[in-house]
Amino acid sequence: MATINTYLTFNGNCEEAFNHYKAVFGGDFSSISKFSDMPEDPKYPVSEADKDKIMHVSLPISKETVLMGSDTGAEWGKQFKQGNNFSISINANNREEADNFFKELSQNGEVIMPMSDTFWESYFGMLKDRFGIQWMVSYDNPSRVK
Repeated sequence: MATINTYLTFNGNCEEAFNHYKAVFGGDFSSISKFSDMPEDPKYPVSEADKDKIMHVSLPISKETVLMGSDTGAEWGKQFKQGNNFSISINANNREEADNFFKELSQNGEVIMPMSDTFWESYFGMLKDRFGIQWMVSYDNPSRVK
């Protein structure tokens, strides 16, 4: 069965916010990485100002729920609007299911990032559906996840 979680986006204060959420809900981050952890790519350079920002953080809230988030930077930062800074993240059971979710959700919507394999070992894409809801679709192949 696919899982759905909330993904929050911040404008430079993700680490502060998630340390607060960790204090509120307890537990430990299952993952946390900064933009400086990304492999260098000339097509997507990371500015010095963005290197210490959070690229991704996951905080398990329960057995079924994970609160996830990241900072926004560079071009993405121009679109940041507090109060509308979240996406629904859906993790599919396989690539075909991920492709189907992506295709159906993006119909008459806007593809932000097409489905593709990523350096973090996930098959991933982002879109805004025709109702203005932002979605992140992913499939994490268990044989590829470290």
